[in-house]
Amino acid sequence: MRFSPISILIFLLLLSCKQGPKISDKKVSPENPDYAEIGMSYAQGTQKVLGKTLMETIQNKGVEEAVVFCNEKAYPLTDSMATKFNARIKRVSDKPRNPNNKANATELTYIETFKKAVASGDSIAPILDKANGEVYFYYPIITTGLCLNCHGIPEKNIAPEVLTHLSKLYPEDKAVGYGPDEVRGIWSIVFDASKSSSD
Repeated sequence: MRFSPISILIFLLLLSCKQGPKISDKKVSPENPDYAEIGMSYAQGTQKVLGKTLMETIQNKGVEEAVVFCNEKAYPLTDSMATKFNARIKRVSDKPRNPNNKANATELTYIETFKKAVASGDSIAPILDKANGEVYFYYPIITTGLCLNCHGIPEKNIAPEVLTHLSKLYPEDKAVGYGPDEVRGIWSIVFDASKSSSD
């Protein structure tokens, strides 16, 4: 079954990748914050805003403008969410679509850690590091079947017209060739431990 370009774009940010467990409603103490909880909240909050804006763009301006949105507007939106959360929020990969999303050496290490955990069927939990008054949060972005419409095998999972359009927008695209339930990348979030709260 082949999905239409509209379905591909709608699900690209909303449903195409697994976002992990729901965050509880418990209050987090500023004196003793749960950084795993906060990090998941940041990642899911950012994903929600990106997805909502993408859907509105499709409904109001059409699919072509939605593709432009993905190419040009996702970064400013992510940056605005980072400002809101007082954090540096990135989605990075060892096989980036956009070169700006290339993982650094530390992030590559954690991508491999998550790949091994997913391949082994182990439960997945966020990884936290602390250094110089900052907290580093990492959590995988895992593909589903819908992801493959843009990140699967060209000509098999990715429709020719989609592949052509992606090639024009992302000439250095490496984010293809995935199967379901694979680590496509990770959320990489850094925030100031002294300013974190449950807000």
